[in-house]
Amino acid sequence: MALFSVTNPGDEVIVFEPLYANYNSYAAINLVQFVPIETMISNGFHLPKRNEIVKKITKKTKAILICTPNNPTGTVYTKEEMDMLVGIVKEYGLFLLSDEVYREFVYDEVKHVSLLSYMQEIPEQAIVLDSLSKRYSLCGARVGMLVSLNAQLMHGALRIAQGRLSSGLIDQIMAAKLTKVPDSYIAGVQKEYKKRRDVLYEGLKTIPGLIIPKPEGAFYTIIELPVDDAEDFATYLLTTFRDNNETVMAAPATGFYATSGKGKNEIRIAYVLNVESLKRSIEILKKALQSYTHG
Repeated sequence: MALFSVTNPGDEVIVFEPLYANYNSYAAINLVQFVPIETMISNGFHLPKRNEIVKKITKKTKAILICTPNNPTGTVYTKEEMDMLVGIVKEYGLFLLSDEVYREFVYDEVKHVSLLSYMQEIPEQAIVLDSLSKRYSLCGARVGMLVSLNAQLMHGALRIAQGRLSSGLIDQIMAAKLTKVPDSYIAGVQKEYKKRRDVLYEGLKTIPGLIIPKPEGAFYTIIELPVDDAEDFATYLLTTFRDNNETVMAAPATGFYATSGKGKNEIRIAYVLNVESLKRSIEILKKALQSYTHG
């Protein structure tokens, strides 16, 4: 199989929306055209059927980009979904880029299936992206990882990295110390986020007209509100609504879509607050929706 140049102006990358908002800016900077395929809240934002993906592939398509566990939906792709994607990139000669920053954050009996387990099957095409920032709550530390068996690709990535000089010294020192963090730390963090997920999910289910799939991983979810314009509602929360002089902020979901106009009545929630704060936030959201829709 021939080695590929990763991107040239006009190249296309298939993405599944909702997606991590910063992907859009990275694509624009590199003159890459995203080809979005919408996933649906009705099935927890899992992947569409194979034919829906394949029909989007053109001569310009270079890669498929995924995020699992997913930011912003909390979806964890199944082995069957990963098998399907690997089969597609094998047949059509594409890269498969898998953002696995939240790999440890999975709940219930859900299993995270890493692209790393397919490296020998598609050695020239599999690219795994990872970071220290989420599992260790180091969002300011600019230390990440790119994993591939494609020697030409890694050589190019190294040249770019050298051009950027390096991560900050303090960041690197912190990263080196993290090898000594026991596995019990990750287990404890996972347990805490599951508790927060459960509180959020059960609480939001009590709000009339709101649709929430149960997040399987990460610490985000996209929910559908009983409003026409989530951005207008988010503005209302900040400028108008108060309950005992408190309110909440919400991220309109339109910014997590590559297709203009999608997600207009959806918001993303990050359940990173402690349980009591989450309960209070749900109470405020419920009252705000009632006031907004009946006021």
